[in-house]
Amino acid sequence: MIVITGGAGMIGSMMAWHLNTVLQRDDIVIVDRLAHPEQWQNLCHRRYANYLDKDELFNWLPKIGKVDAIIHMGAISATTERDFNKLVQENIRYSQLLWSWCAENEVPFLYASSAATYGGGEFGYDDEESAIDQLRPLNGYGYSKQFFDQWALRQCSDGLATPPQWCGFKFFNVYGPNEYHKERMASVAFHTFNQFREQGHVKLFKSHKPGFEDGMQLRDFVYVKDAVAVMAHFLDQPQHSGLFNIGTGAARAFKDLATAVMTSMGREANIEYIDMPQDLMGKYQYFTEANISKLRNAGYTTPFHTLEQGVQDYVQQYLLQADPYC
Repeated sequence: MIVITGGAGMIGSMMAWHLNTVLQRDDIVIVDRLAHPEQWQNLCHRRYANYLDKDELFNWLPKIGKVDAIIHMGAISATTERDFNKLVQENIRYSQLLWSWCAENEVPFLYASSAATYGGGEFGYDDEESAIDQLRPLNGYGYSKQFFDQWALRQCSDGLATPPQWCGFKFFNVYGPNEYHKERMASVAFHTFNQFREQGHVKLFKSHKPGFEDGMQLRDFVYVKDAVAVMAHFLDQPQHSGLFNIGTGAARAFKDLATAVMTSMGREANIEYIDMPQDLMGKYQYFTEANISKLRNAGYTTPFHTLEQGVQDYVQQYLLQADPYC
């Protein structure tokens, strides 16, 4: 049995998709608390053994028998969350309880960290544990993820109880099916599709930094099907633990992404460049790119979708369909 917390979210439900369709497994328990009235649709195509509210999980775990792994995707994922007390309870304490249960019961623990831990990128985007203490996230969400990463590493260095395998995944800019409930926090690909369909053009920020043309700010965009394939790889690699970036290792421009979305819709790209809001000036990242050397060294050799391949699959197989849920 595999337990997926946050299993009705974007990455969690796509992890269930991968287990169902690629690995042919349906011995899955999905744990979540739905905050959006249509989020149940992320589950309606999946095969799984049970659904639990997040507060039911710890009473239920002793009754299940053998658990092969806990994949912990459940958390507050909004970078705009300002209530740090909520972040402590949802992103730190719940994760610590799951870690402790996995350690006590010798169950692998795979969890969502975030590239938000890298802050402004002034120290690069390397997932080496030795450099973690110098990172400075830019918001409370990023810091909650950083805190748990640091806590996990201290458990190891202090010789305290740890799961037999643990992996913290630093997701970069994930896009793809089942993000429809995320509203403002949905990917640029999703917002581009809707803006172009409704208005016939897409707005991107002008550049206010020398060396970058308008729309050429760079991000590491990773298709969600690749992200879950990486996690599934580690289910079969119990010898590997630690922090791992999940990105393509190849930064691409917002202009490239927007163009790929519009051409995948069968129309000519139409981009309008607008001034960046004052509250973003000085805080906006012009470049992110995952160092995936550690991931490759852990045996993950599968090529990632190119931006054009991932966007085409997302737009044509999901966003343009009457039933867009995966």
